[in-house]
Amino acid sequence: MLITKTPFRISFAGGGSDMASFYEEHGGCVLSTSINKYMYISIHPYFDPNYTVLKYSKNEIVKDIKDIEHKIINCVLNDKNISGVEIVSTADVPGGTGLGSSSTFTVGLLNTIYSYIGKYVSKEKLAYEACDVEINKLLSPIGKQDQYAASYGGLNFIKFNKDGSVSVSPIIMKGNIYKELQNNLMMFYTGKMRSANDILSEQKKNITQEDKANNLKKMCILAENMKLSLEDNDLSSFGKYLNEGWILKKTLAKGISNPDIDKAYEIALNSGAKGGKLLGAGGGGFLLFYCEKNKQERLAEKLKKELSIEKFDFKFEHDGSSVIYIGDKYWD
Repeated sequence: MLITKTPFRISFAGGGSDMASFYEEHGGCVLSTSINKYMYISIHPYFDPNYTVLKYSKNEIVKDIKDIEHKIINCVLNDKNISGVEIVSTADVPGGTGLGSSSTFTVGLLNTIYSYIGKYVSKEKLAYEACDVEINKLLSPIGKQDQYAASYGGLNFIKFNKDGSVSVSPIIMKGNIYKELQNNLMMFYTGKMRSANDILSEQKKNITQEDKANNLKKMCILAENMKLSLEDNDLSSFGKYLNEGWILKKTLAKGISNPDIDKAYEIALNSGAKGGKLLGAGGGGFLLFYCEKNKQERLAEKLKKELSIEKFDFKFEHDGSSVIYIGDKYWD
């Protein structure tokens, strides 16, 4: 058996500029970090090589891998001509919560398959191929940031160039400031899961509108300002940048926010948070806030009391997608 783990991510600024309809004309950028919540994928030869077995949120047993219902698994296994195996996926958080689960799964699956056949691939290749699977082959209306965040891991500034290339630059900062940033961030689960595709499809269409494109440009400037502040070991404006980005993000498409999310955000600001945002495309999932340690207990109590929203503990991680177990290579 072989097992991989691939991290989920939180994006601070620039989300939406990673879509081709925007970056091919303007260029794009995102500031994000991976976190210590993971997608785990295992693979081993199935005892009957005539069948391929899949276990995710549902179970599948097929003779022909072309009959696999899971679109990503179908695409990857047919592309790599892999059958007669059992693949199992489990995760620390459910899909549809704004942490990039679909792309995390795709990166993890590719890493699992390549490792299974004994082929090393770079983090760049993993991210590139994951984008190719989701965006080019399956035509998902998504951008590129999640695949690169999951593959590389760490706190990074990711640039999406007009020619389609991507550059990933780690943020270099003092260790104590890095820890302070991590400690000042709080996540809360809204209790609602959603499919990002509808919101992202509208957002992709809206990018052609001048006002929406201009707001995305402003979001890129915020990401660049965040990067510069972190590299200067200055956290004084981080919450303000988050807040400005959230205000801009809500203009990109309908359904990004709703009255419940707006109420939670207002409570958080009134309880000491300096800024925040909803993670992912919008509509549900996790809220992220920047709040200094001495005000965090009050913020958490208020959200729990008034909206029954629970704090979700996490830390930054820096490994990206990795193999964590290799058993006896009886498939050789």
